Amino acid sequence: MQNIFDEVGSLDRKCYEEFALSEDLLMEHAADGMADFIKSNYALGATVLVVCGGGNNGADGLALARILHKDYDVKLFMAKEAKSEMAKLQLLRAQKVDVSFVDQLFNAEIIVDAVLGTGFNGELSSELLQMLETLNNYKAVKIACDIPSGYKFNADYTLTMGGLKKSLFEDKVKDIVGEITVLDLGVAREIYETDSKIKLLDESDLQLPNRKKQNTHKGSYGHLAVVSGEKTGASVMSAQAAFRFGTALVTLLSNENIHAPYEIMQSHQLPQSASAIALGMGLGVEFSQSELERFVSNGHPLLLDADIFYHPLLSTLLGKKKVVITPHPKEFCEVLRECKIAEISVEELQQSRFEYAQLFSKHFPDVTLVLKGANVIISQGEQMFINPYGSNVLAKGGSGDVLAGLIAGLLAQGYAPLDAAISGSLAHTLLAKSYKGADFSLTPIDLIDGICKL
Repeated sequence: MQNIFDEVGSLDRKCYEEFALSEDLLMEHAADGMADFIKSNYALGATVLVVCGGGNNGADGLALARILHKDYDVKLFMAKEAKSEMAKLQLLRAQKVDVSFVDQLFNAEIIVDAVLGTGFNGELSSELLQMLETLNNYKAVKIACDIPSGYKFNADYTLTMGGLKKSLFEDKVKDIVGEITVLDLGVAREIYETDSKIKLLDESDLQLPNRKKQNTHKGSYGHLAVVSGEKTGASVMSAQAAFRFGTALVTLLSNENIHAPYEIMQSHQLPQSASAIALGMGLGVEFSQSELERFVSNGHPLLLDADIFYHPLLSTLLGKKKVVITPHPKEFCEVLRECKIAEISVEELQQSRFEYAQLFSKHFPDVTLVLKGANVIISQGEQMFINPYGSNVLAKGGSGDVLAGLIAGLLAQGYAPLDAAISGSLAHTLLAKSYKGADFSLTPIDLIDGICKL
């Protein structure tokens, strides 16, 4: 698990004030880190085009060009005149060691974008947009210095300085940032960083169901009740996912008999041994409100998904303890509207996912939110976790039902809601990551079948 920051300027200042590290020294370490990345991955002598702006991001690029220029065929293109003091200093240094400057862009083997950094706010000029579009069209390895300029440069790699920036994990830039690497600035990240309430999840944060004790029985591993509505396939897939993910007993609650695998039980009544309830997947209008209220009246942990977000019972359910909700963006907009938090479009949500997730968690601090997306946001109270492993492989009907089953199954096994959300979400995305078929061919059953290999 890694820290993520809204901004790192305060961390840079900490280096100046507490560690006697100058801005110049931090910049030299950043440039060294970029140079080491290039030297470790690309053959000496390759052509490198470094495109620089006039601020400190450009200064980073100028320093990089100076460090590389004897080992690589380096060319510097100044997109803007050097304006900041560090840019002027690094330009002078580059000139003194005879780095080559060019006045036209060209298709190098490696292109480094050092035009605009995190300090830029505003609209890109038409000239800069045209320049970035030209760079994007080149068949080169593309490396962004700190962040892709204006999030318009399509990077294969983003080498970010000091610490992870929250803006790198917006869904809207998922296809732009490429692979993200953090470069240190002369001190270890543990020293440079402060603790943050926003965390990036790693694969190692997945906590699989624990079956170390041998003297146990099926009553030791939970009983999940899945409310099965009009579209029974959704609830059956959730039930199968939970069963495969360690839940010992899974019962479908239905007014009718359902065609389901033999290991999945069925009942018209909530089993006395139930330890968690999953509600909403394919629900429709199968049950009356009074029936649903009876199911959830015993204080069991709840997993809420899909149709329940459009149900009048929603606000009551959100007031309970031990609740996890798993909406996709359209459903989350409905949740925000129904709870009178905000009335926004999906497009507006996608532009400010973190802010609306935080707003929801401020209103419902005891509810664990799992907001689906290219980068999954998991939020509870003031804590936020980002699962970066989402992929287009999961853009299939039924994938969300499997996620609901994974999380609900962990709730049934006694996981705390936040822990269930984190591990269920990680398992879901890592199952997709490990899928060996074509990216368009995955089915929910492929996900369920893959659970045994986690």
